[in-house]
Amino acid sequence: MDPVLDQQLYRFVLVSREIAPQILGASIGTFREQEGVTAIVPAGVAMELEQSGADFARITLQVQSDLEAVGLTAAVSNALAAQNIACNVVAAFHHDHLFVPAEGKDEALQALLDLSDATRR
Repeated sequence: MDPVLDQQLYRFVLVSREIAPQILGASIGTFREQEGVTAIVPAGVAMELEQSGADFARITLQVQSDLEAVGLTAAVSNALAAQNIACNVVAAFHHDHLFVPAEGKDEALQALLDLSDATRR
């Protein structure tokens, strides 16, 4: 899996008309739901725009992912759940990106490294 921890922290924020240009310009991902649009932005941008919320660390699985693959998300989420670490998974075209609570980022990375080592045996 070759998990890599991004040193940048991120925040999930709701996009409003007042902050849309700044938020959308800085976002690394968005999702439209019936209730509105969520953007994933650097925590510093969210703070500058007075958008409160929890900070998350991003761990990218460097393995080339397949959007139709079965089991990767389950294996990763189970490994993190065993350590009592929440995880929000964003699957993109090339890689899966895991957003974990900032305070648990090192434990999450270690759990993923352990899982990666176990699958190589």
